[in-house]
Amino acid sequence: MKKILVIGAVGQIGSELTMALRNEFGNDNVIASTRKTPPSDTVKNSGPFEFFDIVDRPRLTEVCKKYNVDAIVNMAAILSAVGEQNPMMAWDVNMNGLINVLEVAREMNMSQVLTPSSIAAFGPGTPLDCAPQETVLKPTTMYGVTKVAGELLGDYYVRKYNLDVRGLRYPGIISYETLPGGGTTDYAVAIYFDAIKHGKYTCFVKEDTRLPMMYMPDCLKATIDLMKADFSKLKHHSDFNVGAMSFSAGELAASIKKYIPSFEIEYKPDFRQNIADSWPNAVDDKAAREEWGWKPAFDLDAMTQDMLKNIKIKHDKGLI
Repeated sequence: MKKILVIGAVGQIGSELTMALRNEFGNDNVIASTRKTPPSDTVKNSGPFEFFDIVDRPRLTEVCKKYNVDAIVNMAAILSAVGEQNPMMAWDVNMNGLINVLEVAREMNMSQVLTPSSIAAFGPGTPLDCAPQETVLKPTTMYGVTKVAGELLGDYYVRKYNLDVRGLRYPGIISYETLPGGGTTDYAVAIYFDAIKHGKYTCFVKEDTRLPMMYMPDCLKATIDLMKADFSKLKHHSDFNVGAMSFSAGELAASIKKYIPSFEIEYKPDFRQNIADSWPNAVDDKAAREEWGWKPAFDLDAMTQDMLKNIKIKHDKGLI
């Protein structure tokens, strides 16, 4: 990979992944892009940046040719909760956008496409206690439907066109840098911000709701490690399970109370509870560990300490 285009570079994962990729491959070799949301000064000033819509294939082609792009990281997506409010927009961005990426990569003989999947690909019929790598995929959200279709498309392009397409099923991703963007696991981020700002939080899932989660440093490591993995050793391609930790909303609150004893939480489940109930509480990531050496570094309490410390710094500076 010589020139990498990151689409969706201002989102929760994309913004931090862009900087991690620039650190890994060089600032000028990672082109960041978004549809219209202004990037942070850090992203904008550290390397090339372009505005375009992923559903605009001619513009995508133009940008790829301008920079001689030979790898695309597709982080553009309409997430689960927002997607249920506007399913057709989710399909357009997630599916038509992905087809554009795959076709441009094929036409330009690119070296790699990374397009993430999600635990939203799971649904009724998937074992809830530890979702296997190979299992029933019957999602209940449009976001999940597009992720299953995306996994199948990625594998199709590997088989039919020998295009190197890779992806991993992200669990809930937790970060202090960027606020969540409309996913069902947003509570696991918002709870930390509200703990610092208000000392209390109203949670939109039940206390015993348990889901797979991952701290952003592990997410970035998993993504880059998969990108750098030896293609010949990969038996899977677009659908790797990746696990890090699994905890309930109540256990998350208890972890925060270890460091902020006065913290208060109440539970008022909304429509997102049904989505959460359709997802497994943990995943079996043996394939990722065996095929490209995946290993997470953070557990719940280590993540909580780091999140609270960094959010407090932001709060004290008046940034949030």
